[in-house]
Amino acid sequence: IRIAVQDGSELPATFGMAEEKIDYLIAGGRAAMFETLADAEDDGEAGRQAAAQSCTSADALIAVAASGHTPYTIAAARQARSVGCCVIAVVNNAGSPLAAAADHEVLIESGPEVISGSTRMGAGTAQKATLNLLSTLVHTRLGAVHDGFMVNVQAGNQKLVARAARIVSALSGQPMDRAESAIRTTGGHVKPAVLLLSGATDLATAQSILSASGGNLRLALSKLPGKV
Repeated sequence: IRIAVQDGSELPATFGMAEEKIDYLIAGGRAAMFETLADAEDDGEAGRQAAAQSCTSADALIAVAASGHTPYTIAAARQARSVGCCVIAVVNNAGSPLAAAADHEVLIESGPEVISGSTRMGAGTAQKATLNLLSTLVHTRLGAVHDGFMVNVQAGNQKLVARAARIVSALSGQPMDRAESAIRTTGGHVKPAVLLLSGATDLATAQSILSASGGNLRLALSKLPGKV
């Protein structure tokens, strides 16, 4: 679960996902992120209640359990699926109850642990890579990536402002000083900054074109004057 939270917590800054669109169902609650509350994983009713409060037919639940037998996670998956929520099980053992409770199974056959007794090494590392790949692919499809650049990056500090400017410069073909100026004009948002440096007459026009393109930068660029 901690691995899933780690991946989810990166999505707003990396891909611009709204914080309110992410929820974490954790056996033992948020305290379990920092304390060992292993017995909470056995509380299936708590998992059911957590999913009942958080999951709707408009949501997707990614249920993570190496064994695929965790009662809390299985109950949460079953409850979520019962209301039409899309449930994805990320498991390391084939034929598990969690996979059976899900709409889609992602089976990571990571094999026996080198040090027997815990899944924090091989299985945990495989889960981290899988969740990273899954979230990256989803946000690529959602338009948060353009030509290998994170165009929804949130420029929340000096390092990220500089990164955003470099992305704008690379995508627009304009020098850094112009890219930095455009980033300041757009309040740190890459996509409208690229449009400004690619032919949009002003910020309002850039934002309007972007909105009409569903946030897709490639489509927005094609709508600029003189573009085919």
